[in-house]
Amino acid sequence: MAATVAVGIDGLKELVGEDLGYTDWMEITQDRVNQFADATGDHQWIHVDPERAKDGPFGGTIAHGYLTLSLTPVFMPQLIEIQGFSMGINYGCDRVRFPSPVPVGSKLRCGAVIDEVTDIKGGVQMRVTLTFEAEGQDKPACVATIVLRNLL
Repeated sequence: MAATVAVGIDGLKELVGEDLGYTDWMEITQDRVNQFADATGDHQWIHVDPERAKDGPFGGTIAHGYLTLSLTPVFMPQLIEIQGFSMGINYGCDRVRFPSPVPVGSKLRCGAVIDEVTDIKGGVQMRVTLTFEAEGQDKPACVATIVLRNLL
């Protein structure tokens, strides 16, 4: 899928309310989960101990919720290419929920809707709702409203 291209402030504002579609699927491997555990210090057994997790509530290891959210910089360029700004920065999150687990070995993808684009000094601020889906799950793995700033 080709990313939607937005040029400048007007180009972003034209996309408010638009569904940007979904990214390609990405497999979530145990190695990736283990690396995230090492980076964050979260070595809970439901993430890093496949043997113990077999008898756990999910029947195997699952990705950390924050690992799912941290894949935003991987997925966003597949959804939107923003041109005409000197830089873009992550300004934070308004809301993050993890309705269902991401089993290790499953595939994950992300969709986005631009909720709002508002003028700020030197550029614009965007609110974007991201929906992360794990293949085969009925509910989303993560739904997050993120705030981004694009500066001229």
